[in-house]
Amino acid sequence: MIPDLAALLARRAHLPGQGTTFYRGVHTTESGGQFALDLAGDAGVLSLYTDLTVQDEVALAAACGTAAGLAAVYLKRRPPEARHAANVAREWLSPPEPVWGEARGEITALESAVPFLIRPGADLSIGLFADARPARGWVRAHAPARVLNTFAYSCGFGLSAALGGADTVKNVDLSRKVLAWGQENYALSGLDAPDADFLYGDVFGWLRRLHRRGDVFDLVILDPPSFARSKAGVWRAEHDYARLAALAAEVTAPGGTLLTLLNHAGVSPTTFDRMVEAGLAEAGRRGRAARRLGVGEDYPGAAHLKVVAWELSG
Repeated sequence: MIPDLAALLARRAHLPGQGTTFYRGVHTTESGGQFALDLAGDAGVLSLYTDLTVQDEVALAAACGTAAGLAAVYLKRRPPEARHAANVAREWLSPPEPVWGEARGEITALESAVPFLIRPGADLSIGLFADARPARGWVRAHAPARVLNTFAYSCGFGLSAALGGADTVKNVDLSRKVLAWGQENYALSGLDAPDADFLYGDVFGWLRRLHRRGDVFDLVILDPPSFARSKAGVWRAEHDYARLAALAAEVTAPGGTLLTLLNHAGVSPTTFDRMVEAGLAEAGRRGRAARRLGVGEDYPGAAHLKVVAWELSG
């Protein structure tokens, strides 16, 4: 059963007036866990968490598009095994053409008046994660002089730090493609984006390299995927986050902040804290959870994303 889409969308109608045209229009808690609808300008991204017939997919997309006054709706199929299948069934999971309406290609959408390039047909990830909007806002408001943004993706956190006045921002990611995407986002805000600030390669390797060089940062941002495969092996956040936190702590300056994020509904906030604390202990560092950040108002009842800012002393 399709919920009252118009009523749900009306709850977010004030966001564009506040400079945000990229947000979640319908969250899974409002659709009985069946789907979510993200809005990026005049395009919608419909994420399905249940199996539907092709006809029902199109009907739902049309209902969403009509209710939101959109030009196009793109489909993302997200079965439980999607994170494992993404590399082998990419086009089925994320069709490049809209399931309803006319293709929009690349869209410039706003988050708190900051422009970002959104590519709704590109992949399961379209350029930004709307649930981390409060965390990006916090980074922009509290940006120190030296910032390291790991698992940078399209560099939303790095851009936020640069706009917040950071003198040095380094973005690290294993994909040259998404780092170039990040440089395009910088350009939209009129910021220089020298290649030297966009570090291509494995985050673990870069953290070790930076530590050997004696580089330290006042803010280190950890926003890894919950699961990933690479040449270095398989990453599972529930098993490997402590090791990541230890390496990050080694390049965090005394008195600096380690901003830890985890998008994993199966890991409780208490368990997440323990993983980070174990990593700090491994690195011989002490820290306290100074700030906890939630998701935006457009994610009612959500508990999947944990965001904690740790202040590190010795």
